Amino acid sequence: MRRTIIVALALALAATGCSSGGSSKASGVLTVGMPNGPLTENHNPFLPTSAAGSLGYRYQIYEPLAFVNNTRPAQDPVPWLATKWDWTPDFKKVTFTIRENVKWSDGKPLTAADVAFSYEILKKWPALNNRDSLKVETATATPDGKVEVSFASPQFVNRNKVISAMVIPQHVWSTIQDPTTYTNPKPVGTGPYELKSFTSQTVTIARRAEYWQELPKVPEIQYTSYNDNTAQTTALASGASQWSYVFIPDYQKLYVDKDPANHKLWFPAGLGIHGLWLNTTVAPFDNAALRSAMSDVIDREAIFVKGEARLFPKLESKTGMPLPAGDSFLAPEYKDAKFKIDVEGAKAKLTAAGFKYAGDVLQAPDGKPVTLELTNPSGWSDYLTVLDIIKGDLKKIGIEATVRTQTADAWTTDFANGQFQGSLRWTNTGATPYEMYQNIMDGAEIKPLGQTAAVNFGRYNNPEATAALAEYANAADDAARAKALAVLQKIMVEQVPMIPTSAGPIGAEYSTKNWVGWPTEEDPYGPPQATLPNALQIVMKLKPAGS
Repeated sequence: MRRTIIVALALALAATGCSSGGSSKASGVLTVGMPNGPLTENHNPFLPTSAAGSLGYRYQIYEPLAFVNNTRPAQDPVPWLATKWDWTPDFKKVTFTIRENVKWSDGKPLTAADVAFSYEILKKWPALNNRDSLKVETATATPDGKVEVSFASPQFVNRNKVISAMVIPQHVWSTIQDPTTYTNPKPVGTGPYELKSFTSQTVTIARRAEYWQELPKVPEIQYTSYNDNTAQTTALASGASQWSYVFIPDYQKLYVDKDPANHKLWFPAGLGIHGLWLNTTVAPFDNAALRSAMSDVIDREAIFVKGEARLFPKLESKTGMPLPAGDSFLAPEYKDAKFKIDVEGAKAKLTAAGFKYAGDVLQAPDGKPVTLELTNPSGWSDYLTVLDIIKGDLKKIGIEATVRTQTADAWTTDFANGQFQGSLRWTNTGATPYEMYQNIMDGAEIKPLGQTAAVNFGRYNNPEATAALAEYANAADDAARAKALAVLQKIMVEQVPMIPTSAGPIGAEYSTKNWVGWPTEEDPYGPPQATLPNALQIVMKLKPAGS
């Protein structure tokens, strides 16, 4: 989710002539929150560690060529900066028709050259390619104003990522010596908002005077970084914050009941999960028997009830496949393969693999006690509760685990760079389980320790898994894809490259007191989170309540 990262938004209504509703309504400010602590000024839209990335305001300034809907992957993408796109039959090239009469916030026109540059920069600077991991081969503006983007391999599984890539101005970014360290102090985008102010706690963006379509009804958006989930929940309950994806342990009592008429939430499921990532470059966690035994003793029912307060669906399939979303993808041999707690079986698995016990202490084959440091951001109360559950569960098989908290920025950096032993995190989600499995075990995407990884954060290296992922991505038909997917499920069950803990919803809490037009189960036009690209779609659809 990012976690689809824990977010909080507080909105208020502009002075638009609507009915009264308090000072926030008159201010016309929509506030967005995250429990990330103090902010460092960085508006680089490519970097998830930047303020623009972690808070999500990059998506109000920079726009994609098209929007895709991960809550309803069968829906057609919504054209945005591109009015159409045409793939070759082998999915190795796509041609975009670029929307006319679009201007950057500095007044210069959007051109096909800008779009081509936006793909080329991902090829030249791989560190900027952490969102999509797109393997761009060439990107060219054609004489008739279109853009052709080619790839070395078929992009069937990545086609939604390709068409939803973010567009940046060539006349700004081509002059930057190292865009991976560029803080982008004056962002220039085609979106309806511009940067207004920055402090270590709050970022404000304001509506532009001109935009290529009708301007949004929200004049100003404030993004505030809360210290933790508790503070963010308090803001939601009081009405100071009106849009969030934040974990609330008793959401009915602490949030919904505070204003039953207006406090809403929608948590649609996706084909993504949350789990315990282990650094497989660190012994003894490179041992599949140990990872499997650890998975065997984790109490997912306790995680579902106590850790995630029933907001994140319980995970049952040992393949890691969220159900029922993944029912149609399950290999026949794993239809009934469910997680169950088996302490004695886990111990037997360990001793058969050369582990020993000295009293109640598990020793690795080299004789050293097995210990595990678990890390996550200090404000993520749900994850920390889950880590405490896991810590107690691992004690049953002799593993001494400790929990260390970090700031969100420090954790994000350390996790991506492989500077951790164990940590909770989400996976990507998409139209098929490929996204999830590729995120967990793609050996083609392994980065050396110290370099930023976009996927495979545990540095799991299994040539069979890498080959199966490639076979799925290059498959010519559904039968070939099903065969490759069965191999990936087998690896997930037997090798446990990451320990799944819960299914990953793409959810949010929001208030209808001042604004209406939110995505819902009845109108699922996009995922409701404020840190995903579709957040711009949501803001564009919001209108004052009662207007």
